[in-house]
Amino acid sequence: MGLRVERERVKSGSWLYLDLVNRSTINSSSLCMPDFISGTISPPSPRPPTTGDLELDAKAWKLVRDAGFDFNGESVVELVMTALKLGRDHTSGADLKLFSRSLSELRYAANTFAPFREVPKITVFGSARTEESDPECQAAERFSRLMFEEHGFMTITGGGGGIMGAAQKGAGCAQSFGLNICLPFEEGPNETIQGDSKLIHFKYFFTRKLNFLKETQAVAVFPGGFGTLDECFEVLTLMQTGKSRLIPLVCIDRPGGRYWERWVDFLREELLAGGLISADDFHLFKVTDSVDVAVAEIAQFYRIFRSSRWIGQRLIFRLGQSLSSRAIMALNSRFADIIKCGEIVQTKMLKEESGELESIDLPRLVFTPLRTNFGRIRQLIDAVNCSETV
Repeated sequence: MGLRVERERVKSGSWLYLDLVNRSTINSSSLCMPDFISGTISPPSPRPPTTGDLELDAKAWKLVRDAGFDFNGESVVELVMTALKLGRDHTSGADLKLFSRSLSELRYAANTFAPFREVPKITVFGSARTEESDPECQAAERFSRLMFEEHGFMTITGGGGGIMGAAQKGAGCAQSFGLNICLPFEEGPNETIQGDSKLIHFKYFFTRKLNFLKETQAVAVFPGGFGTLDECFEVLTLMQTGKSRLIPLVCIDRPGGRYWERWVDFLREELLAGGLISADDFHLFKVTDSVDVAVAEIAQFYRIFRSSRWIGQRLIFRLGQSLSSRAIMALNSRFADIIKCGEIVQTKMLKEESGELESIDLPRLVFTPLRTNFGRIRQLIDAVNCSETV
């Protein structure tokens, strides 16, 4: 990277950033970083991170350079600078402890998941109080077993008993992650995951909940209490608002059960009738009392569609197969109501995606949608999966 110092940058102190980057192996300015929660690929910030103190900035950059970080160096510097600013702000000891422990938990979890980054996973929610002999537990056990045996999905649960324990029993220890949290009235981890290196202990609910969604490609929710419904609504909220990737969400009941049926009645009679949600939001999830239907729903979601990324205002679908020109025309006609400008086009990998080489050969659909109805975007994914391929 050439060292071109402009007068404005000298005034702002950015010359320190440019000089240190130029003299080190750190060059994150050419990287576009993906956010795996929202599926956003963001360009590097036009302004380098700063503490507001040029001398302190130089020391932070030198520290990171001397530590040998040649990848994501700017992000590491920003973390260092944030810690320095917290100290300068006279942040309370309680807040510093909260921030420090939260970051430690996130790092710990990321390291645990890292060796399995390319393996698909499904998060299973459900009550810890359900008995092993109950139909819900039996369904959860069979569901996780089929997800691994037929589609290679590992299972993530809260690591407790009940439906969580049944799901991990079905998947097996080698194919399981337990995201455990210590509660005064619940038992410890279930026997399947107990003692395994993939059992992660959390102090905070919010760091735990982040990892449930950050690391998964699908979510299954079985009947449960406040915690289960909280997790289900959080996934729905994040998808409805576009703050997370669209993934399959299946709500599974015991055969003939009415838990989720009554829940949907409440959504329709209170939320939809009151204008608090839209009819298209019901496409963000599927309710069933059949394990086989639930497994098929998740498999169908990834029949052609693979993943998505936002690049600015554009949404990119990565596909396992190219669609025919007739299929592209049909999609443009059927979903014209959610296209903000232009049309849906099929192309190769975009330059902004160069950091994700695992999808380099996949064809893409690129379009600029209105960000007001993610239920319709989910319908578009369903339509893609039913489209004619080349």
